[in-house]
Amino acid sequence: MSQPIQITESGQEYLAELLAKQNVDDIAVRVFITQPGTPYAETCLAYCRPGEEEPSDERVELEKFSVYLDKNSVPFLEEAVVDFNADRMGGQLTIKAPNAKMPKVNADSPLEDRVNYILYSEINPGLASHGGEIRLIQLTEEQVAVLQFGGGCQGCAAVDLTLKDGVEKTLMERIPELAGIRDVTDHTDTTNAYY
Repeated sequence: MSQPIQITESGQEYLAELLAKQNVDDIAVRVFITQPGTPYAETCLAYCRPGEEEPSDERVELEKFSVYLDKNSVPFLEEAVVDFNADRMGGQLTIKAPNAKMPKVNADSPLEDRVNYILYSEINPGLASHGGEIRLIQLTEEQVAVLQFGGGCQGCAAVDLTLKDGVEKTLMERIPELAGIRDVTDHTDTTNAYY
């Protein structure tokens, strides 16, 4: 199995030192992502005492310790790198997980993942300048994507045009199985609209 996460040599040495200080036999590191595949994803490293791992975790044996990977986080940990950069202050452990916020999708991925991928990779970056963002709330049985417009898109008079023209066109072109798009947001609320 290819290892989804890479821990550099300096990262392993640093983690091994931290683990040794815990004075617990066979203590490991557990890696998981909270809210994977969303803009709010956070990659976390935690101490994992024997028995604290989940039965479904994937175990990776490294030279000095083991790493447990949360099963649901594994697809989002692809290309992730844990590194330790030494500096005058002692240094810091860094975790770069380029796919944590972005599900890796292909034609076989669930429809929901593909809609989210396009929203997060193509549509939301363009709306961010207006403080807006679009989230997929649900996919109906008829394959209609129900979207929520947040931030500056809420109450924006142009939202119907933006929704119909840009977003719908992009999503329908990319994902032919989609039957259509609905918007759950009530656009009469103009509290933080962008004009």
